[in-house]
Amino acid sequence: MLRVGLTGGIGSGKSAVGAIFASLGAHVIQADQVSHGLMQPGQAVYEDVVQAFGREILDPDGRINRRKLADAAFGTEEHAASRVSELNRIVHPAVIKYEESWMQEIGEREPGAIAMVEAALLLEAGGIDRFDRLVVVTCPFEIRVKRWARRTDVDEDGARLELERRMKAQLPDEEKVKVADYAIDNGGSLIETERQVREVFSKLQEQARDTVVQAR
Repeated sequence: MLRVGLTGGIGSGKSAVGAIFASLGAHVIQADQVSHGLMQPGQAVYEDVVQAFGREILDPDGRINRRKLADAAFGTEEHAASRVSELNRIVHPAVIKYEESWMQEIGEREPGAIAMVEAALLLEAGGIDRFDRLVVVTCPFEIRVKRWARRTDVDEDGARLELERRMKAQLPDEEKVKVADYAIDNGGSLIETERQVREVFSKLQEQARDTVVQAR
């Protein structure tokens, strides 16, 4: 099995790229969805997050309001202090443990598989040594702004402020590309992005087959 990390800055379109990889046959899991599940009421991570950030981040039904948590973690215009590292210390270990279990299960069931973890803070969270290959998705900032505005139904000025706020907790694309095995430019058309993904997937498939041969 080949263990692949897929990352990119906020709004780069890594989820869209991950969906293309999945359509080609890769097994893809999203760290964001994993963390969302772990922050449901009754989960240990939920209790730790609420204890750290207060019940002010909760909706009336007791669930974590992700927008309120983002404001508490990334800061706001009125309160710029960032607590992202504190949130990451609570959430990341549990997410990584879940991902490791998932990849192990994939490998036992399908030795020649490509198991791909999509995560925005893959490098920032540390532990990239657990992956055999790293794929980074890049995209020009202004295109990210337009896509984020459409996705969240806000104006472009609001989208720009939100992206700038969140990007402060992320490494620049240039730093991510330096350590990546493959970089996919998602700033063009969907057809061009798909072409790049197919090229990378073909190489990953070959490397995944090699892992099976080496294991024999």
